[in-house]
Amino acid sequence: MKMAASTIVSRKIIKPSTPTPPSLVHHNLSLVDYINTPEYCPIVFFYSKPENCDINQISHILENSLSKVLSFYYLFAGLIKDDNSYVDCNDMGVEYLHVRISCPMSEILNHPYNDVVDVVFPQDLPWSSSLNRSPLVVQLSHFDCDGIAVSACLSHKVVDGYSLSRFLNDWADIARQVDFKPSPQFNASSFVPLMDDAPAIPNGVPEPQRHVSRMYNFSSSRLRKLKDIVATDSGVVQNPTRVEVATALLLRCGVVASMEKSGAFKPILWSHVMNMRPPIPLDTIGNAISYFGSVAMTEDDIKLPNLFARLREAKQQLRGELKDKNTDQLAAHVLKERNEGADVKMDMFGAYYSCTSICNLGFCTIDFGWGRPVRVTLARNSRKNHFLFLDDPSGDGINVIVTLTEDDMLMFQSNKELLEFASPVVQ
Repeated sequence: MKMAASTIVSRKIIKPSTPTPPSLVHHNLSLVDYINTPEYCPIVFFYSKPENCDINQISHILENSLSKVLSFYYLFAGLIKDDNSYVDCNDMGVEYLHVRISCPMSEILNHPYNDVVDVVFPQDLPWSSSLNRSPLVVQLSHFDCDGIAVSACLSHKVVDGYSLSRFLNDWADIARQVDFKPSPQFNASSFVPLMDDAPAIPNGVPEPQRHVSRMYNFSSSRLRKLKDIVATDSGVVQNPTRVEVATALLLRCGVVASMEKSGAFKPILWSHVMNMRPPIPLDTIGNAISYFGSVAMTEDDIKLPNLFARLREAKQQLRGELKDKNTDQLAAHVLKERNEGADVKMDMFGAYYSCTSICNLGFCTIDFGWGRPVRVTLARNSRKNHFLFLDDPSGDGINVIVTLTEDDMLMFQSNKELLEFASPVVQ
């Protein structure tokens, strides 16, 4: 599909409604912030056409509420310094764009590939570097005849998925004039401090790779069926979660697709993200994530019960390691994890698969005053072999954005085992 034409209606700088106190102007990054790449994480919310509210009123509501919420999330209106150690919270403001898209919203939502949503983000901004720029850029897009989209690109240098959700929900609550004051705590560096002898970290972002993305849906009924099969076949693991069983199936289908293309099995390495809240407090805004993962060295390792067992084992091991850790121990854990990742000899593996879940974080309930979104998604990931798990706005199931090479996707999307449990959101 040819990218729909877009026209910038307005471009503004939105500043916090109240100045940031001098004592908060210098914000030290945590060790996890420091290690993270400075790429913009691009998320978008599509809404049906609001009733009794024209597009100018909608933009006014978003601008005013954004200014108010930035007084609490003052960090996002500052400047990420390129030495990777701090944010200058100077109230320079965030960029806000109002854009008209010359096509119906349904044309975007009904396209089989997720890649077309890139039109609702500022050009070339998703996954690019946020260094020496404002951590946050917002775009309101309105379509011909039906619907709007609100997108946010927020730097991974200062937030993880949990923090992003907290910010967006607080912004939406203020837009709806809910009577409350957000209480974010930018204190991640007090739990995982950046030490003086921290390893040198490249400032760049990964080179984009050639690939395509599709969104798949696991309905609640199919997830129950998959859980029953995995629990029975594993023999020992009870109460598998929906993300666990979906991860195991997607990893298996991804490897099978690669095998069909190459004609042979090659060992794989995979990882998943875990929220470190707790032991870090729930109101901490920043990066508080760790990783667990494993390898599949033989074809037997990619059988569904074996993949699931490895996933559960790695997950429980990380939880055990994080339990009751103090500040010094958390920092040591993060540094050890980073060093172990850097030491992996990638030439031993045919592929590396990364998984991220932002389920149960409230993204599908974000309501600025015109109802819940009809779809939540992200811009095409900059890296191949990635699975991103989101709640399904229409029910208890989950959606997964699958990013693979074009050749692997052709094999993947026709996999009978996959299609028994998951369906493309758009056929």
